[in-house]
Amino acid sequence: MTLAEALLNGLKEHGAAELFGIPGDFALPFFKVIEQSGILPFYTLSHEPGVGFAADASGRCRGSLGVAVVTYGAGAFNMLNSVACAYAEKSPLVVISGAPGISELQGDLLLHHQIKTLGSQYEVMKEFTCDQVLLNDPAKAPEQIARVLRSCLEQSRPVYIEFPRDLVNAPCDPVPLLPSTTAEPQALTDCASEILGRLATAEKPVILAGVEVRRYGLEDKVAELSRRLQLPVATSFMGRGLFSDSDCQLIGSYIGMAGDQSISETVETSDQLLMLGVIVCDSNFGVSAKRLDIRHTINASDQEVKVGYHSYQQLSLTELVDELLNQTEVTNHHASPVKPNYPRNLEADDSSIVPTDIARAVNDLFDRDGPMPIASDIGDCLFTAMDMDNTQLVAPGYYATMGFGVPAGMGLQASTGQRPIILVGDGAFQMTGWELGNCRRYGWDPIVLLFNNSCWGMLATFQPESSFNHLDDWHFANMSASLGGDGVRVQTRAELQAALNMAVATRGRFQLIEIMMTPDARSATLQQFVEAQGRRTGMRKG
Repeated sequence: MTLAEALLNGLKEHGAAELFGIPGDFALPFFKVIEQSGILPFYTLSHEPGVGFAADASGRCRGSLGVAVVTYGAGAFNMLNSVACAYAEKSPLVVISGAPGISELQGDLLLHHQIKTLGSQYEVMKEFTCDQVLLNDPAKAPEQIARVLRSCLEQSRPVYIEFPRDLVNAPCDPVPLLPSTTAEPQALTDCASEILGRLATAEKPVILAGVEVRRYGLEDKVAELSRRLQLPVATSFMGRGLFSDSDCQLIGSYIGMAGDQSISETVETSDQLLMLGVIVCDSNFGVSAKRLDIRHTINASDQEVKVGYHSYQQLSLTELVDELLNQTEVTNHHASPVKPNYPRNLEADDSSIVPTDIARAVNDLFDRDGPMPIASDIGDCLFTAMDMDNTQLVAPGYYATMGFGVPAGMGLQASTGQRPIILVGDGAFQMTGWELGNCRRYGWDPIVLLFNNSCWGMLATFQPESSFNHLDDWHFANMSASLGGDGVRVQTRAELQAALNMAVATRGRFQLIEIMMTPDARSATLQQFVEAQGRRTGMRKG
């Protein structure tokens, strides 16, 4: 087989289900093989940031490889923000970039898309990925590709593959499946024993689950562990959407002072908090009412387990959870999940719309037709999602980049076949909303709830006196038909309910509901988050 075929088959064998990309001259030879071989489905979008976000979301929702393919220089650098988001939020993204051919490296002329040196892109990508390879030797390529893909899956972070265009058709052996790296057995046994000992002597132990639980497909195992130990489970802000189909004593999402106070008290007063796959960042803990005492925490993430001040290195979360289950007895105990009091029963009248009304409308929809996965952008749309029923959710909760929601929703539908709800603000829609024009080609039909308050709402919440946060009214709904979908603008609760009912009933075309709100309309969760951040940082608000 050729090097290109070996790479594509290797991706498939390691769990990739599709590719997203944008063609460019340095990638054209590889794109030709992608198309002609049919080894993996291939979706082209309109702008590299959207490609990265779509591939990221496909990897997140399946817990496997998401793959983005772009051209050298202008393409790869245009996608850096998406790669940075995937790295920060531990998403298994494979970035493949076409590159100048080996025969072109000896020329006297600078090549287009070149910045400083021909190796500059590779050096930059080292900062955004956990492993890298330049495929400049077909004989070594199979082992190199296997190593990089194993790193991507085991570390759940992006990797980078640079592919010279004149080696695409070079003869190559298949990519092997390398054995997984494993922990030292005695260290693993001792670590699990120490954790269980601490939990057994604690009066108020709690499990706090984060994104790595989803990344490594551990929801059912962590739910089983919680049942055996009879421990309540909370998710971090970024872990929202976990355990939507699992049997555990889920009490809800921990958002500190911005969220449910009973959940916050349960987490913050725990005398043994078992954190599984939680990113310790400001989004998850920046609005905590009090600092977590490290002496009473167990933090398992990033291939390390910290038990108080004691650290175990090179222990994966998967191995740890398996060993904890191995050292505990199976019980017949069934969990009693707490039913959060999410807002419901939208009153369909002529009142103007506020974010909580959107949550009510979605919850009513879920009650009637069943849950749907959600892809959310950053901003009040994500904080409003915290008032929606717990369902699968992909969102940039930590890296907090705008523009994620729309392409992520498209990647989610491409990868799972499920119809998603996309939550996005007007500022983020200006960036990547136009990717919806690609839905018609692939038969995707997401329901887009566009929060339009004619401003960068979350930024305006922090600094309302600044006029640069204001946005013009672009009448997005009017553009939907030319993009291949249906759009409607709503201003009242009754119009919102009618539009959502129509959207759910209409299949085969994306449905965009442009929800008009005043600039000061915001969710209670966002308001509480901003106030808590202000108290923590001293940030002035108008």
